[in-house]
Amino acid sequence: MSVKRDVKCKLEIDEPKQKECPEGKFIDPVSLMEKGKFVFKVPPEAPVFEPTAEEFKDPLKYIAKIRSVAQEHGICKIRPPSNWHPPFCVDVDNFKFTPRIQKLNELDASTRVKLNFLEKIAKYWHLQGIRIKIPVLEQRAVDLYSLYKIVEFEGGFDEVCLAKKWGKVASRMGYVCEKSSGTVLKSHHERWLNPFSLFHATIKDEIYNKPIKRESKAVNIKEESSSVSSSPTKRARLSPDDENESDDYIKDPFYLMENKELRKLQFFGAGPKMAGFSSKCRIGHLKSKDSKKSKRRSKPAVDYLDKYYCQKCGSGKSEETILICDGCDLSFHMQCLIIPLTSVPKGEWRCHKCVINEVIKPSDAFGFEQAQREYTLQQFGEMADQFKSKYFNMPVHLVPTGKVEQEYWKIVSSIDSTVIAEYGADLHTMDHGSGFPTGLALCGNEDNTFYKSYIEDRWNLNNIPILKDSVLSFINADISGMKIPWMYVGMCFSTFCWHNEDHWSYSINYLHWGEPKTWYGVPGAYAEAFEEVMKETTPELFHSQPDLLHQLVTILNPNILMKANVPIYRTDQNAGEFVVTFPRSYHTGFNQGYNFAEAVNFAPADWISIGRECVNHYSSLKRICVFSHDELICKMVNSCDELAPKAAELVYDDLNEMVKFERVQRKALLDWGVTEADFVEFEHQVDDLRQCMVCNTTLYVSAVSCSCDPKRLACLRHFKQLCDCPAQMHVFKYRYTLDEFPPLLRKVKAKAEQAYDD
Repeated sequence: MSVKRDVKCKLEIDEPKQKECPEGKFIDPVSLMEKGKFVFKVPPEAPVFEPTAEEFKDPLKYIAKIRSVAQEHGICKIRPPSNWHPPFCVDVDNFKFTPRIQKLNELDASTRVKLNFLEKIAKYWHLQGIRIKIPVLEQRAVDLYSLYKIVEFEGGFDEVCLAKKWGKVASRMGYVCEKSSGTVLKSHHERWLNPFSLFHATIKDEIYNKPIKRESKAVNIKEESSSVSSSPTKRARLSPDDENESDDYIKDPFYLMENKELRKLQFFGAGPKMAGFSSKCRIGHLKSKDSKKSKRRSKPAVDYLDKYYCQKCGSGKSEETILICDGCDLSFHMQCLIIPLTSVPKGEWRCHKCVINEVIKPSDAFGFEQAQREYTLQQFGEMADQFKSKYFNMPVHLVPTGKVEQEYWKIVSSIDSTVIAEYGADLHTMDHGSGFPTGLALCGNEDNTFYKSYIEDRWNLNNIPILKDSVLSFINADISGMKIPWMYVGMCFSTFCWHNEDHWSYSINYLHWGEPKTWYGVPGAYAEAFEEVMKETTPELFHSQPDLLHQLVTILNPNILMKANVPIYRTDQNAGEFVVTFPRSYHTGFNQGYNFAEAVNFAPADWISIGRECVNHYSSLKRICVFSHDELICKMVNSCDELAPKAAELVYDDLNEMVKFERVQRKALLDWGVTEADFVEFEHQVDDLRQCMVCNTTLYVSAVSCSCDPKRLACLRHFKQLCDCPAQMHVFKYRYTLDEFPPLLRKVKAKAEQAYDD
C-alpha cells in the first residue's frame, strides 16, 4: 500500500531582520608576540612634576602653569613637597564595602570578542550534541577566533589548503614551528571551524539579506508504508564512540573548573549565558511516539507515518538516518543537512533553524557583578596580599612593578585565563567619610592645628572642586564623584577601564597608601582617534553596545593603540602622589597591589570652551548630562563680580556663543509657526523632568512643549521631532528673553576688560 501526500517544508528564523555588523581591523596575534611569547611593550613615561613649597600653595594656579606641557600627554604625576603628609582619616575599624568582581580577560575588548566568538562556536556544536574542546599548541590554548579570521582573510579553508598557506597561518598566529604547527592548525580548523564557516556562509543571506520567512515549493512524494515502522528496534543507534583524550586538547580545561560560574563564563563567552540548555547529553535521533519527550509535552497522538519525514527532501525513507530536532521536533535526514552528518551526534541535537536562531543572537551587554561578601579594610588587605604572594610565589613587596605590568597584559589577552580581581571602586565619601581630614575629624580635637591645616589645605580633594577659581563651585548640587570625592580600594590586577571624565573635566587622584597604581593616558587631542581605533578593532562590541566607552567596562592593549599611531603615556603612582588627567583625555590602569586612593573632578576656567563642546557631543550621542552647562554659565554671569578677569573673558566668549545659537533657533521656531510662549524657571525643576526627549540634553535657557503632552520637552535643535502636532499646538518655554542677554554680555565683558586695565 502506498500513500501520496504534499509536503510543505517551511523554514522560519525567529529573530527580527538584523543589520550586519561591519568588518573590523583584525590584529594578528604575532604583532603582540616575540618568539611565540606574549610581550607588552611599555609606553613612554608621562611627565612628573615636583612643585616647590611656594608653587604648591595654589593647586589650580600650579596646574595652569604646567598645563601646556602636561596636557600633551593626557596625564601627569605631581609629587608634593617632602613635608606634605596629610593624615589618613577613614575610620578603619568601621569602614566596610562590597567590591566589584572583575574577570580580567573579559575586560579587554579584543579578548571579549574572542570569547563571544567561542560562545557562538560552543552553541553551534552544543546544539548538535557535540562538546567543543579547546586545542592546545606550543603550550598555549589555540585562539580559534584568530585562526578563523586569518583563514578567512587568506581566502578560506580550501584556498589555504590549495596554496599551502598553513605555515603562513601559523606564523600570523605567533607560532614558532610554522610547518608542524600549520599542520596541526589545519586539522583543528577542519574539525571545529570549517563546518561552522560553511554553515555561517550558507545561512548568512537568510539572516541579513533575504526575507525572514520563506516557504519552499510543495514536493509530491510516494512512500511505501512498509518503509516506515514505529518499532523501537528500528531506531537509529549510530552512537559515535568516545574519543580518546590527547595532548592536543586541554585535559583540565578552564570551563571544567570547580567554579561553576567561571566554567559557564569561559565556555560560553562574556556576559550572561545560555539559560535553559542542559549540560547533560542524550541521544538526539529518531524517537518513537511513546518517548518521554512526547509524553512530557503532552502532544496529541499523531500517526507515526505522518509525523516523521525529512523537512528537506520530504521523504520518510531511510528511517535509520532521520534525526529529530530536540528544539522544534522537525526531522531531517543526516545526509540532507546543510553540513551532512555521517553518524548520530551524542546527546541533544538541533536543526539548522534552531541553531541559526541561537547563533545569531547578539551577546548580552557586559558589566561588572558585585561580590557576595562585605569586607573591612583589614579583611580585604589580607585577601589581596595572599592573592598576590601566591600568584607570584614571593612576598608582595618583592614583586617588581614591571613584572606585574607584563603579567597583567598577558592575563587580559588570554582566552583561557581564569584570574579574577576584586575592586572597591566608587565608594562615596558621603557614606564612608573621606581619607582626607574634614570637619568631622576635629570632633574632640578642636585644638589640633595639624588636622586644621589639612582640613583647609587647597590640595585636600574635598576642597579642590569648590576653590574660588573652580567653575564647579558655581554648581549648588553635591555631585557625588564629581564635586564630592570617591574612594577606591585596590588589589593586584584590579582595573579601572578606558574612559574620560564626565563633561570632559579634569580629574585628580591621590594615593593615600599602599602599592602603586599604574596609569595609561591618551592626550585629549587624540580622543577621536582613540575612539576610532577602539571601534575599528572591535566593531562587534560597538555594534551591539554603541555607548560602550561610556560604561567604563572595557580596556584595550595600549600596544594596539600605539601601532595605530595613538600616543600613549604611562606612569606609576606611588603612595603620597597625585595623578592629574586633562580634559577629554582617555585613561585606564590597574593596581599593583593592595592600596587606597581618592579622586575627584575639577574645572578651571580654561575648561569652559571644551565643556560646551562636550555637551554638544553628548547631544549627538543622546547621552544624559550630569548638569546643565547653560545653567552653569548663566550662574557665573550673574555672579561675575566673583570671577577673575581672565575667567570672565572665557565666560563672555561662551555666553556669546550661547546667545548666537538662541537667536538663530528662536527665529526658526517663530518661522515654523509657534506663537505661544511661557516663562519658566527651569532651575527649580529636577533634571530628569527637563531633558530633551530627543537628545537628553538638560534644558535651562529654552525649551519647546506641546499641548498634546505638556510634560514632554525638546530643545531648540529638535523641536520638530517632539511630536506630529501642528506648530500652533506647541509652546515656547524660556528662562531669558533675547532682550535680557545684551545686559548680561555687557556686564561680564566689563569684568573681563579689567584684565587689560590691570
